[in-house]
Amino acid sequence: MAEKWKHTALLVIDMQNDFLLDDGLMRVNGGKAIVPNVIKAVEIARQRGILIVWVVREHDYLGRDVELFRRHLYTPGKEGPTTKGCLGAQLVDGLVIKEGDYKLVKTRFSAFFATHLHSFLQSNGVNNLVVAGVQTPNCIRQTVFDAVAHNYQPVTVIVDATAAATADIHDGMNFCCLNLYIYN
Repeated sequence: MAEKWKHTALLVIDMQNDFLLDDGLMRVNGGKAIVPNVIKAVEIARQRGILIVWVVREHDYLGRDVELFRRHLYTPGKEGPTTKGCLGAQLVDGLVIKEGDYKLVKTRFSAFFATHLHSFLQSNGVNNLVVAGVQTPNCIRQTVFDAVAHNYQPVTVIVDATAAATADIHDGMNFCCLNLYIYN
């Protein structure tokens, strides 16, 4: 691994079928368009020896671990969004967890909330983060804010490998100096 990149991790957030497919239960309208850019970011991260952390939502079949405002989406006999073990919780085609990558399951917007992400990154010497995925105003923003609160520096958002329900919402999430295109 190149010395330059050994302290960096790429967080790939919520690139799952339920968020990206046309019939996804929580479809993010702009999500499908960024899949090629996320694939490219992952390829470049692997070439550079950057640790890849796949951050995914997976919920209990009955929704007992989901936010209260989403509990109505989980009822007995009906599959809810990103239910563990179901098609909707799987990564979208083209994205694959490989040996050396790490999968982190979350149940809230932030990848840091009630997970061991911070201790995992610290124990692997990571202090620089690059972020890709969906959805910009929710999971991306909250993860970035929590990363900054945990003193990760720099925290880089790949603006053309992140998306929101609309371009206006995505563009409105101005991350100032956090924006960078790592593969151009």
